[in-house]
Amino acid sequence: MRTRKVGTTTAAAAGGVARAAKPRMPRLPKGVAAAVRVARDRKAVDIVVLDLKTAGGFTDYFVICTGMNSRHINAVADAVDDTLRSDLGERPALAEGSNRSEWILLDYFDFVVHVFSRDCRAFYDLERLWGNAERFPIPDEP
Repeated sequence: MRTRKVGTTTAAAAGGVARAAKPRMPRLPKGVAAAVRVARDRKAVDIVVLDLKTAGGFTDYFVICTGMNSRHINAVADAVDDTLRSDLGERPALAEGSNRSEWILLDYFDFVVHVFSRDCRAFYDLERLWGNAERFPIPDEP
């Protein structure tokens, strides 16, 4: 029985059952993986990693996530910052947005962490803006 690739599923050419192919997750750098883990642990939602290396970006990765309210957004950003400082010795070159808490940005040169409110994330829509970047959605639960 021959198989052929159909979108993200593999279907048997002779009428077999289609099954979903597993999405490819890259081996993420330590800082990116730690930021994702902490954001998920702090209950951020809709976590996405954009691989910008081939998209002509100024950094290698974006970690984008959503917080439920300003307190939650601050808590997620603070936890990412604290963990990367204590565990990896990483300090952001730039931290922006903590006064408004609609969008907090932590720039670590090789990757940038964006913690958004739902409305702010929808307005700026970085996933669309960087649409040519490879996108890796992260499940909300491990």
